[in-house]
Amino acid sequence: MKISLHSDFEFHDITVRYVTDDDGRAGLMMFPTAMKDQLAMRRGSLKGERFIDVLPGNESWPARALDPLVQVKILGDSDPGGFAAGHTMRNSPSVDGFKLSRQSHERGTIATTLLDGRGHRIEHRLAWSEGDAGFRIETEFFNDSGKPVTLEMLASFSLGGITPFAPDDAPDRLRVHRFRSGWAAEGRLETRSVEDLHLERSWSGAGAFSERFGQTGTMPVRKWFPFAAVEDSRAGVVWGAQLAWAGSWQMEIHRQHDEISISGGLADRESGHWMKTLAPGESIVSPSATISCARGGLDELCDRLTAMQDMAVNKQPAVERDLPVIFNEFCTTWGDPSHDNLTRIADRIQGSGIRYLVIDAGWYRSPETSVWDGSHGDWVPGDVLFPNGLEATAEAIRKRGLIPGIWFEMETVGEKSTAFSFVDHMLKRDGYPVTVRGRRFWDLNDPWVIDHLTEKVIVLLESCGFGYLKVDYNETLGLGCDHPDSLGEGLRNQVLASYRFFERIRERLPDLVIENCASGGHRHEPSMLGRTAMSSFSDAHELVEIPIIAANLHRLMLPRQNQIWAVLHPTDSLQRIRYSLAATFLGRMCLSGGVENLSAESWNLSREAIALYQKAAPVIKYGVSRRFGDVGASWRHPKGWQAVVRTSDKQALVVVHAFAESPADLEVPLNGNWKLQEAFSEFSAEVANGMLKLAKVAAFSGSVFLLERP
Repeated sequence: MKISLHSDFEFHDITVRYVTDDDGRAGLMMFPTAMKDQLAMRRGSLKGERFIDVLPGNESWPARALDPLVQVKILGDSDPGGFAAGHTMRNSPSVDGFKLSRQSHERGTIATTLLDGRGHRIEHRLAWSEGDAGFRIETEFFNDSGKPVTLEMLASFSLGGITPFAPDDAPDRLRVHRFRSGWAAEGRLETRSVEDLHLERSWSGAGAFSERFGQTGTMPVRKWFPFAAVEDSRAGVVWGAQLAWAGSWQMEIHRQHDEISISGGLADRESGHWMKTLAPGESIVSPSATISCARGGLDELCDRLTAMQDMAVNKQPAVERDLPVIFNEFCTTWGDPSHDNLTRIADRIQGSGIRYLVIDAGWYRSPETSVWDGSHGDWVPGDVLFPNGLEATAEAIRKRGLIPGIWFEMETVGEKSTAFSFVDHMLKRDGYPVTVRGRRFWDLNDPWVIDHLTEKVIVLLESCGFGYLKVDYNETLGLGCDHPDSLGEGLRNQVLASYRFFERIRERLPDLVIENCASGGHRHEPSMLGRTAMSSFSDAHELVEIPIIAANLHRLMLPRQNQIWAVLHPTDSLQRIRYSLAATFLGRMCLSGGVENLSAESWNLSREAIALYQKAAPVIKYGVSRRFGDVGASWRHPKGWQAVVRTSDKQALVVVHAFAESPADLEVPLNGNWKLQEAFSEFSAEVANGMLKLAKVAAFSGSVFLLERP
């Protein structure tokens, strides 16, 4: 079937191409505009392939086919063919029914409307903003018919035609990039060839293959980040996308013919237990996705996608503009905060350059309970810990020149709380309260719950004068919760309600700084990043792998939002303290630990790091990162070394960590001509011949270098 050009649009350095086939279906491609003359003349059929020529009708055996612009599955329609049912819901007959109706382009948004002849309409919207090197895509399904329709799948985007730079099935040149995640081990890059993923096309195209991956539940960065990319290593072009969704999601790398397709969105019926019934006149909008392509490799693509997160972050409170340093007392008191120990901490850190002092979990405890026993959820300050109330403690912190903050896990309740028994207001599955590891989940679509949380959370923040809120989330809802349509739809509604409560907090307290935490990094995706000022990078609070995890996240989120902890102890050597502090330059500096009892030498070293961090804040905020070195396969037992070089027009920041068996002498490549401005290091260093050279580097050491243009 012939594939024809419908329209081209040029944004930044990317051409967005819409194509159609003889049946009137539409598809989406994109490529670097400067490489338009390198597009290959694609073969149309498999004629000439061995075995094909001896079979009758071989001229009609296609080498390629249009990948539909939208991916949707309607209940009652046939499942996809190609032996794919159960592996994917893409390319079902539901999709075949949608034909291009109209397309408009206004103010950077391309709206493409598809109709299926049954009274169903889909609007695909691709939006570009000035300065961006990528796009935001969402898909809206409208039921314009006179009867209900039930969806089993609705993707946010589908990008086809990969790779347009090969005339055939591009053997030995296509690679898939994605990022794995685990608790306290976020962001491990996995790169595999399409052949290794068993995504070579079949000899006739009769088989359809899909690598579908994602997660089910309300911890969106669990096992995988919602990210996928495909690279043409010979052409030097990479395509990729990132989903903005805090619930169940999926990505798919799909192939049936010569070209690869990428799609993603809500987890479908097969992988996310999701169905949605739309009454006549109703519609549903998919989660947003950011998508781009770039000349170069994975780093160049990730630079583009993470830069698109900047718009939302710029709307955060003005106090965040210079990237203030945080102190969180969790690894100081380990769940036993009190007025007395908080004021002692405040006495030590005042005047040091730290701006926020955050009270973490345990402030609601009674003496006979612990932070670990599930007593959160009632949000009544412990009267023994805070005999004059939290307001007095917050005021004491402010009097010492600091902004007080406090921890909530507001969407769940612990089994030792009174709220745990309020089952009529909890999410249920099969009629039973969803209970995971001693936690239950508030039904955030219940008006009573919203009123209750408003009083317990927002009013407390407001009345005590807190300027910082740490929102934690320490379990996942799993496969979903009761809803007339499906468990997955119940979960989707819970996520939307969570967004609304964050917005309610922001409306009531516009200057409040909000931290996103979910057992560390389980909510590192754009929708939550965009609703908060920063995120806890991981629960790897005191581990040697902190700089490895922190560096991983440069490809997935802005360092200005990536809160990295340095837990300092009086027993730490100066080398260990420097190692911990150096890692915080890979994002937002957050200190914890026994600072009250640090020696004068250790505390002076910490203050030296804080002062340098403030000078480096501009390049941390607006820069581009590249990573060098080799840490080996194990993060828990790293070997070798790592350097992250982050550059802007005026500054370069180099953060170096040496691990076990590191070479004594290191050379870190620098892009351009730089001179050393300031160092936080115990080792001699010089800039020569485009390199930062370090000598006699010790194992498990950390160093920071700030450079400027000569």
